[in-house]
Amino acid sequence: MARVTVWNEYRHERESEVVADIYPDGIHAVVADALREGGHEVRTATLDEGPEHGLTENVLDETDVLVWWGHAAHDEVRDAVVDRVHERVLDGMGLIVLHSAHYSKLFKRLMGTSCSLKWREAAERERLWTIEPGHPIADGIGEAIELEEAEMYGERFDVPAPDTLVFTSWFEGGETFRSGCCYRRGSGKVFYFRPGHETYPIYHDEDVRRVLRNAVEWAEPGDGPTPEFGNAEPREDIDTDDDRTVH
Repeated sequence: MARVTVWNEYRHERESEVVADIYPDGIHAVVADALREGGHEVRTATLDEGPEHGLTENVLDETDVLVWWGHAAHDEVRDAVVDRVHERVLDGMGLIVLHSAHYSKLFKRLMGTSCSLKWREAAERERLWTIEPGHPIADGIGEAIELEEAEMYGERFDVPAPDTLVFTSWFEGGETFRSGCCYRRGSGKVFYFRPGHETYPIYHDEDVRRVLRNAVEWAEPGDGPTPEFGNAEPREDIDTDDDRTVH
């Protein structure tokens, strides 16, 4: 099973009674419990956990998949930590980006776009349609996930076209949204999953929890060869004398 770190700002839960009632120990605690139910080894880290936000080199070296939830304090994440996490993703660490973390420094860097979208808070119904039922992230999920109350995210979602789109959402107000997007960046796998606004009990939903477990298993690094880069010795016997090089 994967070694997982669940990262969360952990600000709303300490500042809002509404959020604290739903997530008394933090969103990260509920997400971590969902992943432990799948047998994964899970630790948590938060924004105010020291100058490195709990994401030290040692923590990341012991992380196969990082789960990231952020909303109100994207700008407070130190660039040096973003650099470190970004490099680990390119080296093969999996990354699950949740809800409003679409606007995190890390996700925007990986996508190379603004990652902007439409939004509305009206406690409206959301239906996430499973459009790739054969994908591992959709394992055990029915034709659709029904969420009675959700924050609306609407198109256009300014991200690159996903390698695979697993879920797409419809909202009661009429908008649609690409809600389950798979990417590869370097040797790492990235999954963006839309549901998760802090004032609704999204991460208590059993289908959402199953998707999170499936996503971790999908994003976990495999056992393939480690890529090698740079100047390479020939595998066959060739003449390597060439005075024209400028390197």
